[in-house]
Amino acid sequence: MTAPRWQRCIATALAEHEKANILQFASVDPTTPIPHVRSLVFRGFTHPSNDPNLPLLIMTTDSRTPKTSQIISNPHVQLAWWIQGSKEQYRIGGLASVIPAPSNGLHKHFLHSTKSAPENSGIGSLNKEGFDWEKKRNQVFKGMSPVMKASWVRPVPGTPLVGGEEEATKWPIKLKEPDQNGIFDSEESKTLWDLALSNFALVVVDPTEVDYVELAPIPNRRARFWKDESGQWQEEALVP
Repeated sequence: MTAPRWQRCIATALAEHEKANILQFASVDPTTPIPHVRSLVFRGFTHPSNDPNLPLLIMTTDSRTPKTSQIISNPHVQLAWWIQGSKEQYRIGGLASVIPAPSNGLHKHFLHSTKSAPENSGIGSLNKEGFDWEKKRNQVFKGMSPVMKASWVRPVPGTPLVGGEEEATKWPIKLKEPDQNGIFDSEESKTLWDLALSNFALVVVDPTEVDYVELAPIPNRRARFWKDESGQWQEEALVP
C-alpha cells in the first residue's frame, strides 16, 4: 500500500516550503456549541509499520489547556491548512486524541480510546502492533528547542496573570538539556525538565476526510478524499 494522495501532496509542499508548518485546529467546547480555533505546529506524520495508507498527524500541546477537555469530550476536530508557497488549502476532518504523560490522570482516557478504536483506523492499527506512544512523546519533546520546552513550566495557560508582567520575567526562558549520558548540571535543571515533560502532550489526529484545493493551476482544482468503512481512501473531483 502507498500513502493517500493528499498526504503525498502535503509532503511535497512541505519539502519545498518547510516553514509552512502552521495549521489551524478547531475543537468544540463541551459546555457550549461554540467552536474554538487556534494555531498549532505540525510535527509530522506517523503510520502503522505495514500500512502507510493510514497516516496520523502529530501536533503538541500543554495538557492543561482547554483543548484537552474539548477533545476528550468531543474528539471530532477540523484542521485548516493554507500553504502559501504552493497555493494549496487542506481542510482535514478527523478524530483527535491527546496523549499526556503516564502520570497524568487523563492518560487512562487515552488508553481506553486506543483500545476501542477500530482496527482499520490509524490509531487502532498502531495499538494492535503495540506502538510505544510514550517513547514517541519523549522523542518529540526532546526535539523541541530549549526555549519551547520552557513554555511547559509556566503557570496554566489562559489563567489570569497573577503578579503582572513582572511575575512573568521570573519564568525560565529556556531549559538546560541533559548531557549525552542523561545527566543534568543541577537538580533544578532536572526538576524543570521533569515538570515540562509532565505537562507536555501529543495531539494526534486520525483523519477521516480531506478537502484539497489547488489554486496555482488554471483552472483551479479541488478534490474530496474520505476513508470508507474498510479503511481505504476514496477520492472524487469537486468544483473549486
